[in-house]
Amino acid sequence: MKHINWPLTGALVVMGALIVFFYSISFKPSYARDLGQWENSDPTIREWYRGLMQPDNPAASCCGEADAYWADEIHVRNGKTYATITDDRPDEPLGRPHVPNGTEIEIPNHKLKWDRANPTGHGVVFMSPGGYVFCFVQPGGV
Repeated sequence: MKHINWPLTGALVVMGALIVFFYSISFKPSYARDLGQWENSDPTIREWYRGLMQPDNPAASCCGEADAYWADEIHVRNGKTYATITDDRPDEPLGRPHVPNGTEIEIPNHKLKWDRANPTGHGVVFMSPGGYVFCFVQPGGV
């Protein structure tokens, strides 16, 4: 007959449960939201927003219009890129937190998106409500 060491077995069960718990909370939440902001928008622009992927994580979306702020002033200082919010659209229909015009956002180099044309006519920074930058797309492009 096989002898089972119950205290060791109990410790393994607890350790396994802790591993599952910490693994499940280690994922970052997604902040993309669809709050009806697409209803009256140009289908070409809507598809552009929906098709953008993060430059450093091509499997993850840049998010959508509810996370997008126009940022038409772009500056480079000491090797870092900064975009200044110039968005005069109302926040409520887009379902986004207010970021005042003139707010300067540092854009990490790995978040600069250069591989897609931008049909909006504006530089666009995609940010979480907490200010995490998902992507920055320069205005224009081919």
